[in-house]
Amino acid sequence: MADRVAVIGGGVIGLEAARTLAEQEISVTLFEADELGGRASGRAAGLCYDAYADPRDARIAAESLTYFREQDLLTDCPYLWFAREDGETADAIETQARRMADHGRDVERLDGPAVGERFPGLVADDIETAAVAHNAGYIDPEAYVDHLADRVRTARVDVRTDVGATVTDAGAVRAGGSVREYDAVLVAAGAGTAAALPTRDLALGLYRTQALVAGPVDDDIPMYYDASTERYARPLEGGVLAGDGSEMYDGDPDTYDGTTDEQFLTTRLAGLGERLKTDVELDRSWSGLCTATPDRDPLLGHLHSEVYVATGMCGHGLMRSPALGRAIAEQILGGDPVEGFDPTRFDGTESASLPVGVTE
Repeated sequence: MADRVAVIGGGVIGLEAARTLAEQEISVTLFEADELGGRASGRAAGLCYDAYADPRDARIAAESLTYFREQDLLTDCPYLWFAREDGETADAIETQARRMADHGRDVERLDGPAVGERFPGLVADDIETAAVAHNAGYIDPEAYVDHLADRVRTARVDVRTDVGATVTDAGAVRAGGSVREYDAVLVAAGAGTAAALPTRDLALGLYRTQALVAGPVDDDIPMYYDASTERYARPLEGGVLAGDGSEMYDGDPDTYDGTTDEQFLTTRLAGLGERLKTDVELDRSWSGLCTATPDRDPLLGHLHSEVYVATGMCGHGLMRSPALGRAIAEQILGGDPVEGFDPTRFDGTESASLPVGVTE
């Protein structure tokens, strides 16, 4: 059993894993090249739901929702997704909703008029088919990071921020000009995961996402995802947080500047004007990098020697982080891996494509 573990990456999954390990009397050192939650975790949209057609994914999401509620981090809010016209997308929503309900998810299907009646703050005249998940809500990513930071420090994790770290081929950790061996190493560094594993090839791609906050919004609105345009939004402090379709990124994650495009701001504000029954103005905006895999499932588990990895969340990392952080920590302690997430299922030469319906 591992007595000393290094965690590389201070996002929400790395923090949750470190906390879980430390509470089992493991000596944990956490390395973060920036500040805790300073990259993808702190820029997430914060949408959370258990509306997955796959029972495994639904179970992971439901476990995470339970944690958020127990810690008073979740604002309950229904999650609506819809298509604007008949066709493949509408058929997929109907199939998804049916499968989710069959697996015990609290999901119902709606048509356009029913959406308009249920959510009067939305323009629903163009909606053909929709589904709504009731076991859903949103969290404040910054508050969540602060919550986890308090827990890891209470658990006496040795937190080292502004310290980059990499894994040697032998499985040791190089950080701050020195090399140290640990019984196990977990790399959960998001877009920086590949750089932290320079001697290993991962089937991992990066994609760029953009978001904005606008307001005011006086009407109650659900979290929603327009599957026809890949636009999403959720309530936020009397306004709305919104984003849309993303693009693959081939640059260096360390030089990514986090700004948004003027075209994104123009089109997304126009989209909100079409969907909401109120006029909104831009408050602020940002962008970030997320990780993707060829099959849209995470790389979560044992990689080589005593090195483990947790990455490739395809935009669903924050909403599933309580369950996945605990799962990888338990695997390090000798538990079973999550079926289907084995990071060695690829040889590293495969290409990752942009996920459909990303929300972070």
